[in-house]
Amino acid sequence: MSIVDNRKAFHDYFIEERHEAGLVLEGWEVKAIRAGRAQIKEAYVVLRNGELFLIGAHISPLIQASTHIKPDPTRTRKLLMHGGEISKLIGKVERAGYALVPLDLHYSKGRIKLGLGLAKGKKQYDKRETEKQRDWVREKNRLLKTVKN
Repeated sequence: MSIVDNRKAFHDYFIEERHEAGLVLEGWEVKAIRAGRAQIKEAYVVLRNGELFLIGAHISPLIQASTHIKPDPTRTRKLLMHGGEISKLIGKVERAGYALVPLDLHYSKGRIKLGLGLAKGKKQYDKRETEKQRDWVREKNRLLKTVKN
């Protein structure tokens, strides 16, 4: 079950592989995500010292969540994956043109997980071509619908 999707990632990148990673979260962040107050549109994933970190994800704190801590909505969050998976991703990301992009936040067995995509950037003409294909499919469905009625 998806909580938040990053539709901009599908517009800007070709997603070649999908992976799932756990997140190191604080209690107020879990409550806010369950309330639907998360946004990963501007977020990205970086590799530092063989570890993955999510940067730029915005989780708005709930007003009643906590009174004794000062929540930071855009703090850097560590991602949890097996060492073998991380090393495979490091090898692919260090090749030219690949990036790790957050795709969605979702529940898996009661835990909040981040869907990652190994992506290659789209050029402007690729984006236009995708838009043309989407418009053609929409128009084709519209024509077929009128023919059936």
